[in-house]
Amino acid sequence: MAKKSVPALTQAQDTTVDLLVIGSGTGLAAALTAHEQGLSTLVVEKTQYVGGSTARSGGAFWMPANPVLQEARTGDTRERGRTYVRSVVDGTAPVERGDAFVDNGAETVAMLSRTTPMKFFWAKGYSDYHPERPGGAAIGRTCECRPFDLSQLGDERGRLRPGLMEAGLPMPTTGADYKWMNLMARMPVKGFSTIFRRLAQGVAGLAVKREYVAGGQAIAAGLFAGVLRAGIPVWTETSLVRLVTDGDRVTGAVVSQNGREVTVTARRGVVLAAGGFDHDMQWRHKFQSESLADGESLGAEGNTGDAIKVAQEIGADVDLMDQAWWFPAVAPTREGKPPLVMLAERSLPGSFIVDQTGSRFINESCDYMSFGQAVLERERTGDPVESMWIVFDQKYRNSYVFAAGLFPRQPIPGSWFKAGIAHSGGTPEELASSMGVPVDAFAANFRRFNEDAAAGTDSEFDRGASAYDRYYGDPTVEPNPNLRPLDHGPYFAVKMTLSDLGTCGGLRADERARVLREDGSVIDGLYAIGNTAANAFGNRYPGAGATIGQGLVFGYIAARDAAKAAVPAS
Repeated sequence: MAKKSVPALTQAQDTTVDLLVIGSGTGLAAALTAHEQGLSTLVVEKTQYVGGSTARSGGAFWMPANPVLQEARTGDTRERGRTYVRSVVDGTAPVERGDAFVDNGAETVAMLSRTTPMKFFWAKGYSDYHPERPGGAAIGRTCECRPFDLSQLGDERGRLRPGLMEAGLPMPTTGADYKWMNLMARMPVKGFSTIFRRLAQGVAGLAVKREYVAGGQAIAAGLFAGVLRAGIPVWTETSLVRLVTDGDRVTGAVVSQNGREVTVTARRGVVLAAGGFDHDMQWRHKFQSESLADGESLGAEGNTGDAIKVAQEIGADVDLMDQAWWFPAVAPTREGKPPLVMLAERSLPGSFIVDQTGSRFINESCDYMSFGQAVLERERTGDPVESMWIVFDQKYRNSYVFAAGLFPRQPIPGSWFKAGIAHSGGTPEELASSMGVPVDAFAANFRRFNEDAAAGTDSEFDRGASAYDRYYGDPTVEPNPNLRPLDHGPYFAVKMTLSDLGTCGGLRADERARVLREDGSVIDGLYAIGNTAANAFGNRYPGAGATIGQGLVFGYIAARDAAKAAVPAS
């Protein structure tokens, strides 16, 4: 797609509003809710783009018993949702936070349906990440926005943050579509019909001056369109400097645009929705791991923890600072280049992952947050994963999309081999020698994996036992869609890195999204949502889209709470 010009900057000036929202990702849900409640609202965004990490994401949202699921007659209930969230969180976050999320999900989706042009659908079969837990759903609770026409943004089109994976063709691909597109070589009828349908939609749209997008671009654009339709002002290239207080209450903020500071007075409160500290490497190394590499987070570049730091200056407490939405990815070919996204690769048969010892160490198909936590736990126990490689054979390469850009049968780029992130060999021993891992150990693991895969079981890590594992497997492979022996040489190994979709530790907040001090008291007039707040699910990820889901829901909760707050006497 041609790059769109960014509209002229709206000049910041001293002003008074009811609610000030810092951040333009899921913070837009707070702005929409506030406007519907009759509050004057202002959104302030640090970067030149609207959409935050939401615009760079897969765009799914996870909310039990929401209207989309009810219309699809899934049978999901709030009681089942609460049971599942409590079971998954398992005491790592306040129960009240999880209950509030579940209890307000349906109302949040209803609000979005009223205030934006978005239409939603259920990603049927996209299992919860831990479906075996009480209340879990193997059939899934994940929803998405239907392909969205960016022309609805009008002159503001250029202000929408670009996506993480920009398509070369006008083809709005949802997460549900990707599952089948990835299997185009194995299930051509389903795969190519999905491709042709989306390509036809994209091309036909352009013919009538409609630009259809999907995923994170769709939901971010839909939120932005709702904000524009409501007339809510958005100041871009405007950074949070400090919060303004009157006694113990937050009454506004000082923000900076082009080096000029202005004061925004907020009668009802301030919502901090500015993302996490994805790109503050000093904090990443302090709270998480010194092994994390600069520039390898997939979160928006403006996420440097500003809102968390500013809130701490007035006594706010933090929690779960060691947590992130960890995301294993293909290692960069050179310093300063971002990693490449891996979506289904770890789950597909004919592949496995090893560390520097040449040994498997995990169920490759587990959810990406659990994968990252397992890697970092080894570091904490003195047995670090110094390097990790996804190993596969030629049949795997012929069958599936890799790194969201290499299509079946497309050769691995020579630049990958030159950079040392890809290796090949005619035998397992040759591959191990090229990778630089112990040859005998790797060959033994290779044989053990193949023996298990031939039997359709994983005796080491139970790969394929969970419905979540199987979602991104290959249904043409039996008896286990995640397992097949690697017996079609040559063999390949591609280096992986531990990336993330953003940090999810931050300001401690209660079930009303109000920011708390260390003693548990509430900082009146201050709210935190999304990745600025400590994860409502503790150290777990309940299902695909839970990060966007909780951002939207707690944005709704925060704005409604602010609407009920008494306005301080002037």
